[in-house]
Formats: sequence, C-alpha cells, structure tokens
Amino acid sequence: MAHRSTWLAAAAGVFLLALAGCATLPDTAALIEKHSEQAARFESARGPLSARNSAAIVAELKRKSGDIDILDKQLALEQAIVGSPLILGNKVILLQDGAATYSAMFAAIRKARDHINMESYIIDDDEIGRQFAERLLEKQNAGVQVNVIYDSIGGFNTPKAFFERLSTAGIAVLEFNPVNPFAAKTPWLPNNRDHRKLLVVDGQTAFIGGINISSVYASGSVIHSAGKTSRSAIAWRDTDLQIEGPVVAEFQKLFLETWEKQRGMPLAARDYFPVLKAEGKDIVRAIGSTPDDPYSLIYLTLISAIGNAEKHVWLTNAYFVPDPQLLQSLSEAARRGVDVKLILPGHTDSQVTYHAGRSHYAALLSAGVKIYELREPLLHSKTAIIDGVWSCLGSSNLDWRSFLDNDEVNAVVLGRDFALQMQAMFDKDIQGSEAIDLASWQDRSPWLHVKEWAASLLQRWF
Repeated sequence: MAHRSTWLAAAAGVFLLALAGCATLPDTAALIEKHSEQAARFESARGPLSARNSAAIVAELKRKSGDIDILDKQLALEQAIVGSPLILGNKVILLQDGAATYSAMFAAIRKARDHINMESYIIDDDEIGRQFAERLLEKQNAGVQVNVIYDSIGGFNTPKAFFERLSTAGIAVLEFNPVNPFAAKTPWLPNNRDHRKLLVVDGQTAFIGGINISSVYASGSVIHSAGKTSRSAIAWRDTDLQIEGPVVAEFQKLFLETWEKQRGMPLAARDYFPVLKAEGKDIVRAIGSTPDDPYSLIYLTLISAIGNAEKHVWLTNAYFVPDPQLLQSLSEAARRGVDVKLILPGHTDSQVTYHAGRSHYAALLSAGVKIYELREPLLHSKTAIIDGVWSCLGSSNLDWRSFLDNDEVNAVVLGRDFALQMQAMFDKDIQGSEAIDLASWQDRSPWLHVKEWAASLLQRWF
C-alpha cells in the first residue's frame, strides 16, 4: 500500500478480489511443527559452512545476546521454508527516510559500470522520479544496461510517456501484471501486485525497504511548521537498507525471477552474478514472497519469530490489518511476559486500513500489548526487532494483501550490533509517538467505533 486514493483502492480491491478468487493464509502452527527438527546452516562467500562451524556461529550469537530460543528454533525454520541461506560477510547500512536513501542510491548508480536492476511498486513522474530517470538514462547512454520493473497499479498515475522515454533510450522496462488484460503476457492476475522496492547495482550493492520512487518521501520525517501544507509536503517516515556482500546475489535472483515470470524481453547479457567477497560482518538472509508460493514465506517467518521470542517483540508498520493468527501470536507473546510493542500510524494515507487496524486495539491492549501511534510524520516503515538479535526489514506490511496477494521482499539480519541500531531508531520513534491506554481507548467516541466496524468488513482486501 502507498499514497493512492483510499476509497478508489477499496473499490479496486473488492473488484479485483472478486475476479481473482479468495486465497487463504496457511495453518502456521502445523507448518512450524513440520519444519522444526533441524539445525541452522550458514554460507560464506566461499560456500556452505560445516555443521560444526554453523553451530559455533549460533553459540557466538548467543554469547553476545543471551541464551535465547529464537536462534535455535527460528533460524532452522527459516532455512527450511525460505530456501535462501543465512549468508556471512555482509555490510548492512541502515537508511532512515527518503533523503538518505535516495542519496545513497544515487551514489551507487553513479558508480555503476555493468548494469542496474530497479524494481519499485511506484515510480512517479515527479521531481524525484525524473531525477532517477535522468541518472538511469545517463548510465544507459554510457553503456550500463538498465532494467526496470514497475507495478501496473502502482504506476497507474504515471504517464506512459515517462516509461516510453526510458525504453526508447534502450532501458528494458517491464510493467508488472498490466491492468489491461490484453497487455498481459502471462495469465491475467490482477490481484497480484509487485509491492517490492529493490535496487541492485552491478550485482554488488542492493537496496531494499519501504521507499518507492516518489517525491512524497523526499522530505523525510522532519516535522513541518504549523499551517496547511500540500500533500506532497507531508513528512513521511520510512526505512531502507543498503547491503553489500555475498547476500546481494540472493536479491539479484529475486529480480531476475520476477523478470522471467512476467515474460519480460530477453535481458542484455551482463555480469549479473559477479564473484562477491566479504564486505563486513553482518549475517543476512534474503526472503522473497509471491502468491506463487504455497504460503507467504515472510508471514510464516514473522509468526514463528514472534512465537519463539523470549524477551521482546518490537514492530513498526505502516499498514496494520492483522489476521487472527498474527493477533493470536502477538497476544500470546505478551501474556507469557514478552515485551510486545507496536508503533503504528497516528495518521495515514489509507483511512480504511487505519480504522480496520484500530478495530483490533482493544483485544491487543487487553492481552498486554503496548501500542503507540506516531504523531507527526506519516509512517511508512516496515520493521521488526526480536530479542535484540533478530531484525527484519523490507516492503511487507502487516496486512492481508502483503501476505496473500503481493510480491514482497525482506531481509533478516542477525546480530546484536545491527539490532542495537534498529532499537535506537525504534526508541526515537517511540519518543515521537502517543501511547494508547486501554481505559481511554475504550472510552473513545461512538463514531470511531462505527468507522472501525465498517473498515473491518473490508480488511481482507487491504
């Protein structure tokens, strides 16, 4: 979900869901039980590590972070269901808000020598979109092959001329699941949207997170002065990662798999998988989910991580429309003494999603979950920190659409050092948030009850 008309999105969602049929979420308990009996394995730039070395890595992580079950149980389950390994030797940089992210992306694009693969739900024809276009055109003209994927719904407001200009210059452009069925090269799946935000440069540097290519993110989360501002001037709070190291190849695979699945034109021959060396000490797993999978890999990973948590579960998410299993996992964690905190939007670009999520507040607060609403910036981040060692960040929201209908991409990062950075960011957002108290929440206006009830009827479509 992103900055698009709420009620138009609601109508489109209902229509598309009716066309596409009703998918269902998996029985998480059964799947977790099925995949629980094994040991976690790791890879380096040189290939798989031995069982002994893998066990030593887990032991060292525990030594730094405490004796926590998430390392034994969660890592093995991720390995079984996701298919992509935990990879050592990466350098991960946390990027807060659009200004920092775009600056880092522009620097990487400027250094590109072989190819640039960019995938984004939204690419707007605005100041930021045109800055990206100019940089990509410059690189294409210099002999760097540029390949771009954008979503048909996400790019609905972007003039075709914007993408035609790129194509004319030699950039390979692919529209993901065109809204027009006659333009589709694959079976028409209008409810399957590409919600990923992924940039891979020379197969060596990757960016993922929640930030689309649009000027709404450019202002970052700086609080604006009093008075009316235009929609484009509203401050947005978002988070991305810049990643260098062997795990970049896993993100590259996800881009190329999407291109192939959507039957894009044959890509120009380039060195898409260069030899990668260790760039740092971060341990990273790439997780991509699509509706083609038997179940959402990101969803099952998160449910399991919450279930294995012993100390704390801290989630920040822009679009919170949880299904019953996620609600149960959060509530059960709080009841067993885990510090469960949610930072959610205090205002939003999607009123239906906002009120649908709020319809669950009373049950969560009663279970001991702590809920905070970010006041001034418009929240668009999607992050998780569990037990001070397991962090997750990417494009996936905590809603039905992300778990059932969208292509999404996330990264799991293991380690105390990176988790401390995530926790500092979380604490800063808490300071700018308002705590929701159960007593005052139960005393809210009847009109809010009505809005929440009405929105909850539509929550499956968001």
